[in-house]
Amino acid sequence: MERRTFLRTAVIGTSAAAFGGTLWRGAAFADPAQPATGPYGALQAANSNGILLPSGFTSRIVARSGQAVPGTSYTWHSAPDGGATFTDDGGWIYVSNAEVSSGSGGGASAVRFNSSGTVTSAYRILSGTNNNCAGGRTPWNTWLSCEEVTRGFVYETDPWGVNAAVQRPAMGRFKHEAAAADPDHGYVYLTEDETDGRFYRFRPTTWGNLSSGTLQVLVAGTGTSGPVTWTTVPDPDGSPTQTRYQVSGAKVFNGGEGCFYAAGTCWFTTKGDNRVWAYDANASSLSLVYDDSLVTGGSAPLTGVDNVTRAASGDLYVAEDGGNMEICLITPDDTVAPFLRISGQSGSEITGPAFSPDGRRLYFSSQRGTAGSSSGGITYEVTGPFRS
Repeated sequence: MERRTFLRTAVIGTSAAAFGGTLWRGAAFADPAQPATGPYGALQAANSNGILLPSGFTSRIVARSGQAVPGTSYTWHSAPDGGATFTDDGGWIYVSNAEVSSGSGGGASAVRFNSSGTVTSAYRILSGTNNNCAGGRTPWNTWLSCEEVTRGFVYETDPWGVNAAVQRPAMGRFKHEAAAADPDHGYVYLTEDETDGRFYRFRPTTWGNLSSGTLQVLVAGTGTSGPVTWTTVPDPDGSPTQTRYQVSGAKVFNGGEGCFYAAGTCWFTTKGDNRVWAYDANASSLSLVYDDSLVTGGSAPLTGVDNVTRAASGDLYVAEDGGNMEICLITPDDTVAPFLRISGQSGSEITGPAFSPDGRRLYFSSQRGTAGSSSGGITYEVTGPFRS
């Protein structure tokens, strides 16, 4: 998502009115996180790749936009965005969206690694689509690539590049951002990148088959309690009335971005108000994990919240679009601190954080790199003693 400026005052007021003006408490995180020293300590000086990391961590460049992925003949796409990893014959695959138009190479690509982390191949898995921003992996090992355009589609793609991508209109046509599959309850959660966006969930008719199902939108609870309800969207096609305007009382979220499901909770971010949310799927309730306006005792370490992923330890890793080009870590103990920072790339944003299946490597991209343009994207890998 290109960097934008948002007015926060009106949105914060709207949220307070909708939820009785209180902050909710959730099982996932007890209170909105506050700054503290991170579990890995202070950031060290920038390394040869211009990345500031904690002691014991190293980085390498996996790919650059417009250049062949090292070890292959495949040219990496422009504007790398949302990403995920998949287990593959002892190694793994990292998929990455291209947030550019169909005429500029929109779609998604993949890089394949062997068990030692060496790149063995790279290839296209989706072509001819527009502004594929984020997405999400499914339990049946497909990648949901989401178009961030008005009445955009979700495309289900094959990380191995063998099967053709399939358009999934039943999941709704709107300005899609990210998706997160919940196998425990049989839903896929979806964010919408509009200043008055909504938070959706899709229930397939048959789990594992996204060709048909029911699209619902989150509706605000009453009073000061945390529970929410869901209402079916009458027309997922979004024409003539866009999906976010079809259900009265649907809660407004200012610029939905990344989302990630694990352990009964879907975490998602809203960039317009710099918030990280937790939807407790077991209790059907919502709570605030982080809000930069609620940080006390100093400046907020995390601004421009965007893509999010979660480590086996329960730590959330939130990438910045804005701020100072950091990935910040939010712990289950309600602390937040920078995990890494990219220097010299203030015209870019960090996208696509995802851990390798064994949790030892973190992948992400600088969407516009040092050039500050979509043709300058850089995809990185960070290795180190991640806690489990």
